[in-house]
Amino acid sequence: MNPSFRPPRTRTAFARISYAVAAAAVTVGLAACSSASPAPGAVVATTSAPRASASASPTTTTSGPDATSGPAGAAIPGPAASATTVATGLRPARVQIPAIGVDSTLVDLGIGANKAIEVPTNPSRVGWLDTTPAPGQQGPAVLAGHVDSLTGPAVFFHLKQLKVGDAITVTRRDGTTVSFTVDGVQTYAKTAFPTQETYGPVPGPALRLITCGGSYVKSAGGYQDNVVVFAS
Repeated sequence: MNPSFRPPRTRTAFARISYAVAAAAVTVGLAACSSASPAPGAVVATTSAPRASASASPTTTTSGPDATSGPAGAAIPGPAASATTVATGLRPARVQIPAIGVDSTLVDLGIGANKAIEVPTNPSRVGWLDTTPAPGQQGPAVLAGHVDSLTGPAVFFHLKQLKVGDAITVTRRDGTTVSFTVDGVQTYAKTAFPTQETYGPVPGPALRLITCGGSYVKSAGGYQDNVVVFAS
């Protein structure tokens, strides 16, 4: 992580953008975080081997799993707005992150009744929050995925290992691609999740990748932090 990186501050000139963020603080942490106990074995992952510096293989069982499906545990707040209108062809279909071996098709995610982001039911797939812009449109597009599951590492297990300058490619349904580079990687306590910095308006296309991180404390509901990747 680049020690000089600071999450982008929002600009008042864009304060009326349709996906404005709620100002109130809420309980945070990715909905994938679960208090379930781990089970040995490997997840059937869609990721390939990450860069050589990665410390864990896709068959390594972790100390605290995410739920294998559906919202569970603490939840990460989403933008307080109605869905952004995105043309079918511009909706994202695939994300590739070569540095950590991710190559996943994308599922559409929404905002649940608890105003938290839904998560993919399949821990090997990444989801796009469809209340945010499509990748390549102005504003921050948000992708979320599990860090692990009851059977081992999941699609975003190596997310925190991304470095400044790493490439991310999103393929849209019309076959066009949008390229991003990592600006920074930050870890936040669930109680201090940066909703404004993550979802707030920015002057151009941006991308946010989110998963669970930090210590896994079963008695406290699961993972205690979230990892957020900022890219543009």
